[in-house]
Amino acid sequence: MKQLEPVVHIVDDDPSFRTAVGRLLSASGFRVALYESGDQFLAQLPNGEPGCVLLDLGLPGLSGLELQERLAEKAPLVPIVFLTGQGDIKASVRAMKAGAEDFLEKPASREALLEAVERALRRGETQRLEQDRKHALRARLGNLTPREREVFGLIVRGKLNKQIAHALGTSERTVKAHRHNVMEKLGARSLAETVSIAERLGLVDPSADQLQR
Repeated sequence: MKQLEPVVHIVDDDPSFRTAVGRLLSASGFRVALYESGDQFLAQLPNGEPGCVLLDLGLPGLSGLELQERLAEKAPLVPIVFLTGQGDIKASVRAMKAGAEDFLEKPASREALLEAVERALRRGETQRLEQDRKHALRARLGNLTPREREVFGLIVRGKLNKQIAHALGTSERTVKAHRHNVMEKLGARSLAETVSIAERLGLVDPSADQLQR
């Protein structure tokens, strides 16, 4: 299946500015889509298509910050670059804290604009790859039997085979067999990889040194 080229979504109520930025990005090799309001963008929100948003702060209807909040729920993997003539410190701080990739004031230079778009697209690609990896790991986790899931939960918390056997009321030999099956099904070649998988799925706290050596 061919990978879709990312789209730069330009959301701005100034038609001349919107068109000018669209032409600039098109001439630089980017696919673009233009919207005059946040409501229009939400109505045509792409489903899973890679890309980023160039977003004006002062929009009719939904403001740029309000649209950012909506996108955090509906399209969290789409990075946002704010581009506005109404920027102030308070708004930029709020936007960045909410996860905006960048905050540029009009008129932004061609170089600054292109660099911000490229950074946003790279970030979006990284986030999508990580999401795909997590989905694959969750699918593998779903292949574990209930008992293997119990063993997995204990070994990633640093429990020894003897402790797991005692906790589950079984033998160490049985625990070793379950442990082998768990690592094989998860595609983990070591205990460290098994723990890493649990951390990436949010099943253990990566800041806690729970691994017994």
